Amino acid sequence: MDLLSGTYIFAVLLACVVFQSGAQEKNYTVREEMPENVLIGDLLKDLNLSLIPDKSLTTPMQFKLVYKTGDVPLIRIEEGTGEIFTTGARIDREKLCAGIVLDARCFYEVEVAVLPDEIFRLVKIRFLIEDINDNAPLFPTTVINISIPENSAINSRYSLPAAIDPDIGINGVQNYQLIKSQNIFGLDVIETPEGDKMPQLIVQKELDREEKDTYVMKVKVEDGGFPQRSSTAILQVSVADTNDNHPIFIEKEIEVSIPENAPIGSSVTQLHATDADIGENARIHFYFSNLVSNIAKRLFHLNTTTGLITVKEPLDREESPSHKLLVLATDGGSTPARATVLVNVTDINDNVPSIDIRYIVNPTNGTVLLSENAPLNTKIALITVMDKDSEHNGRVTCFTDHEVPFRLRPVFSNQFLLETAAFLDFESTREYAIKLLAADAGKPPLNQSSMLLIKVKDENDNAPVFTQSFISLSVPENNSPGAQLTKISATDADSGQNAEISYMLGFDAPPEFNLDQRTGILTAVKKLDREKQEKYYFTVLAQDNGIPPLMSNATVFVTVLDQNDNSPIFTHNEYNFYVPESLPKHGTVGLITVTDPDYGENSAVTLSILDVNDQFTIDPQSGVIRPNISFDRERQESYTFYVKAEDGGRVSRSSTARVTINVVDVNDNKPIFIDPPSNYSFEWVLPSTNPGTVVFKVVAIDDDIGMNAEVLYSIVGGNTKGLFMIEQTSGNITLKEKCMVSDLGLHRVIVKANDLGQPDSLFNVVNVNFFINESVPNATLIYELVRRSIDAPANQNTETTSASSPTTDYVKIMVAIVAGTITVVLVIFITAVVRCRQPPHLKASQKNKQNSEWVTPNPENRQMIMMKKKKKKKKKHPPKNLLLNFVTIEEAKPDDSENERNSVTLDLPIELEEQTMGKYNWSTTPTTFKPDSPDLARHYKSASPQPAFQIQPETPLNSKHHIIQELPLDNTFVGCDSISKCSSSSSDPYSVSECSYPVTTFKAPVSVHIRPVGNPSF
Repeated sequence: MDLLSGTYIFAVLLACVVFQSGAQEKNYTVREEMPENVLIGDLLKDLNLSLIPDKSLTTPMQFKLVYKTGDVPLIRIEEGTGEIFTTGARIDREKLCAGIVLDARCFYEVEVAVLPDEIFRLVKIRFLIEDINDNAPLFPTTVINISIPENSAINSRYSLPAAIDPDIGINGVQNYQLIKSQNIFGLDVIETPEGDKMPQLIVQKELDREEKDTYVMKVKVEDGGFPQRSSTAILQVSVADTNDNHPIFIEKEIEVSIPENAPIGSSVTQLHATDADIGENARIHFYFSNLVSNIAKRLFHLNTTTGLITVKEPLDREESPSHKLLVLATDGGSTPARATVLVNVTDINDNVPSIDIRYIVNPTNGTVLLSENAPLNTKIALITVMDKDSEHNGRVTCFTDHEVPFRLRPVFSNQFLLETAAFLDFESTREYAIKLLAADAGKPPLNQSSMLLIKVKDENDNAPVFTQSFISLSVPENNSPGAQLTKISATDADSGQNAEISYMLGFDAPPEFNLDQRTGILTAVKKLDREKQEKYYFTVLAQDNGIPPLMSNATVFVTVLDQNDNSPIFTHNEYNFYVPESLPKHGTVGLITVTDPDYGENSAVTLSILDVNDQFTIDPQSGVIRPNISFDRERQESYTFYVKAEDGGRVSRSSTARVTINVVDVNDNKPIFIDPPSNYSFEWVLPSTNPGTVVFKVVAIDDDIGMNAEVLYSIVGGNTKGLFMIEQTSGNITLKEKCMVSDLGLHRVIVKANDLGQPDSLFNVVNVNFFINESVPNATLIYELVRRSIDAPANQNTETTSASSPTTDYVKIMVAIVAGTITVVLVIFITAVVRCRQPPHLKASQKNKQNSEWVTPNPENRQMIMMKKKKKKKKKHPPKNLLLNFVTIEEAKPDDSENERNSVTLDLPIELEEQTMGKYNWSTTPTTFKPDSPDLARHYKSASPQPAFQIQPETPLNSKHHIIQELPLDNTFVGCDSISKCSSSSSDPYSVSECSYPVTTFKAPVSVHIRPVGNPSF
């Protein structure tokens, strides 16, 4: 029991001694390749800091890692707890201890400073790096070639090149295997005195070079680590003739010493080997084993013939103090002789000591800043002196060159702490340039010096004082910006930078004031407005330039004197009102609000509209805007004018604002159909058209905007057979079913275009007529059918009117041609007879009526061309007959060679009876065809598969108007066709009421002229 008590007391005393010396050492073990943030140790527990007597610490205990600037530490220390963790830097034992013998231990050293100064100590931590199996053993080459004599006895052994593994111990090379040996060879592993495992090839059967001279197999090497690593090489064995004596070294182990400054070419040692054989079998070849390090092979040269080892490159003991050379001697036989040469490099004093400064107080731009209030023994830096030389050449002392209030206190054999030895005084000395000297004990001694700069920092301990703590001012409003109000001053008892005073406004100061930072002059940078603020309370600050700065404050009270200086203020610079176009006259558009911060008459505001505007009125007091007009967005979308606000001051002030009234759309326009242009057009559809084919596209537009202009299409009538369907949004009409023979003819589809207006939508309807047939035999007939179908009720079955087969159409065409030919012959004959008997007064009547008006549909815009008329002399009775202009009928024919078109022109003089002309009221005001009347010319160009005639005037150009109308070829050129019979029952109010013409006669023979015209439009 007494023995244990004595041991405990001794341990406590030893801890106290170590604590007082301020230096300790601690060892830890770390495996290489450990991941980041792995806990290694706890200095707080491992150093037994609980044995330290309690002290009142000024700051918490802190552990600080001391390392050289630029180094990447392999560990980190939690400054508050002393826990040691790995970092992201890789711990690689083979890299850290590359120059150490394989079986030697590898260490990594760091220093840790324990703060504060009351318990300061410097701890040297040594980490033993444990090897892990992170390297696979590798053969020197991937193909190993050896030669074995054919007379080799069974169980003969032949050495193979050993594999190299940078790992050590169990992680190094452990086993070799022979793969695909064919039972001719075996493999054994022997261990050398140095602990190396050498593979040997064993002959298991007799060899016969004449039977087989080469064997190829694989050698596998494995280590003992976990996970196990391995590699293979190809072993190629050549069977050779016999050489039964191998060389023998006279000395198998040689140890020599050579100075590190030995010149290149210096002899290291001479190896001697003998061979009992003669001739070529006795010629010895020396070479380094593959186990020799690359550094040794680089530094030393071996003469392969003589066995002399010389210096190849300059030696450096500090890089490698010793080299182990394994030399092999062979006479070409299977078993070379082995000799080991250990070369020790002796030291000379060729390295200057180095001074390594590791700052505990972080420097700024290489200079340490210390407060003049720094306490004694303040630790500044850890100074480490090193010399790569050995023994007395490597013993280094460190000191300063003159007296300074700092000292170097040794903590380890080659490390010193730089700390303050006296109190600092900024006023006496502001900075110190400490020269550190390090000298070794060599002969002659070598030394090194380094400068360390320390600046003393002044302390700021006096705050500025204002001459007045309360400052009162009175200032009239509308002052000039920048006007000086007063000068504020303060004093500071400090000196230098700490006594330099800067003035500034407090956080509560308004932006209307500015305080010059240097002079303390208070100015009003803006015009003061009493109506906005009458009194100002704020603080001003005086701050010195010390670190930390000290400041004081004073209160400023400013009273603003009133003036009349405010104009009326609109709530907005620009007003935008949105009203529906249905707003009635004198309704309320909106309200404009104006304020004036002045008092009394100066705040009474009157509103008016600038630039006389009778479209709107504004109430001068309330600001209500009313319209004097009715809105129509389609005519005008917005109105803009300016409103003036004027106060009642003696010198009145005014302001203006822009007013924009935006008219919001109301759904007051129904869709208008663009295509088809009228209810009287039709589309030709072939019976072979496939279902789903778009046969027509209905297009309607709406003058409204937004949803009011979105149009949806639907079929609301007709389509009794359900052949057609319409796409709701695009208006595409497609064929729903395959056309049958019974479907041939005219079909009527009533399409409705409905907009999406709210709350009530508007719509329009149109008739879309489809003529299903193989051809269009007679367009005039189809138009008559269209007219009749429109006159009929929508639910009446008119879909198959005049349906005919192609054979029936052909018969009708032939009958029409024959009848037309006979009619033309009769007309020519009658015309000739009539012209021969024409009385003279008829020619005069023809001149009087030559300029009569004619109207015709315009094929471009579907409007009636309005004709002018000349004044006629008053006559009670019109002439009996009238001679009209010559009319040219052109037939377009394609030219196959030039892809152009020629026309056949027929010049026909035409006579019409006066009674026929009298039945029209040609002197009435010209009228315009209905917008939805059929455009015959356009339809004939697009739908008719037959060529067209063009009627052109051939009379002199003194006539103001001419008749130009394109008609299909199968129309008979008569005053009234047999189908329509000019019936007055037409539903078109724009059609002519009666039209009973006599047949036109032709007096002159037909003349044919060929005229080139443009490409036809089919």
